[in-house]
Amino acid sequence: MSGGPLAGIRVVDLTSVVVGPTATLFLADFGADVVKVEPPGGDLLRTMGGSSKSGELSGKFTHFNRNKRSLVLDLKQDKAIEALHKLLGTADVFVTNIRPAALDRLGLGADALRTRHPSLIVCNLTGFGSRGRYASRPAYDSIIQGMSGVASCNARIFGEPKFVPMVMMDHTVGLIAAQCILAALLHRERTGEAQTVEVPMFENAASFVLVEHMGDRTFVPPRGDWGDRRVLDPLAQPIATSDGWICVSANTDQQAFGLFDAIGRPELKSDPRFCSVKARYANVREYFSIRAEGLKRKTSAEWLDILEKADVPAGQVHSVDTLISDGHLEDVGFFEKVEHPVEGTKFELRNPNRFSAGLRREQTVAPYLGGESVEVLSEIGYTKAEVDEMLAQKLTVDGRR
Repeated sequence: MSGGPLAGIRVVDLTSVVVGPTATLFLADFGADVVKVEPPGGDLLRTMGGSSKSGELSGKFTHFNRNKRSLVLDLKQDKAIEALHKLLGTADVFVTNIRPAALDRLGLGADALRTRHPSLIVCNLTGFGSRGRYASRPAYDSIIQGMSGVASCNARIFGEPKFVPMVMMDHTVGLIAAQCILAALLHRERTGEAQTVEVPMFENAASFVLVEHMGDRTFVPPRGDWGDRRVLDPLAQPIATSDGWICVSANTDQQAFGLFDAIGRPELKSDPRFCSVKARYANVREYFSIRAEGLKRKTSAEWLDILEKADVPAGQVHSVDTLISDGHLEDVGFFEKVEHPVEGTKFELRNPNRFSAGLRREQTVAPYLGGESVEVLSEIGYTKAEVDEMLAQKLTVDGRR
């Protein structure tokens, strides 16, 4: 057994791409036995996330699916559905991002599952909450960024709506789902009661945007406009130095005054436009303009040294290439080189969080498609003859290498 705080918890993972695998990755990293149930063609991310020698282990897929086991089941066949129910009978949690109507057609809707498996925690990751008019719509991260206002916030900066260039809401909502699952497990531990948890992407994304930017529209009647000026100003961006770019956030009076001293403008500490947090917020464009002008005169390395000594928060603007070679990440052992039997040498990303006790002891690389099909089916009671028959009927795939 791998150990870890979630050792002994079995999670059946009927998710794909990013949002669901993010949730189950968190659980797997902390010791849960996550059985990733895939169709015969596999998770789309196996081939959508870059190239691979094996044809099924793209770099992106490997990062989202470490510490999991893969079981292939063709859920279009009744015997495969029955095998899934046998697996669910041994599980604590079922996580899926399949749309509710499709789940109902398979007999895997939340009500049906809770009736057949009363101790099972069911987590449905959906695009939209089941009580609203959008409930049946499909959704991807880009749809949610647009509908939740994320893209429109960028319009205040760039003049037109833009997506954040990563599947930000998939990552965020996946972590929220993991948090909800842990709360449901604790509730079951204390009361014996299992439950269904619904985690909708749209509502969670809308909450993130509105908590950040609803501002004076919070009150009735409104006291002003929406939006945090510090975040939405066009100059709220990396700052050009004489040879590159750095990021600086001087928010407190102590930090702002340290910045003014560093750029040779100490008189601004008593300027009524900049002498307090409230004043700088009201005059954020002027504050950011002075900051940008002051930082043009020295190199990035010089400024990072000066600002560190002044205790002003600042950092290098990394590209993906330079981030991979960041010295701090090397210091904390963020990357681990492992030898994969087919893919060759690859980087594994360590879980960035540290516990003083009880962590998972063994880490495993992302599974081949159906790599543990025979193993899992045997664990839940199928004989070798029955497994061979399932393979012959193409209900499952033996992906062992």
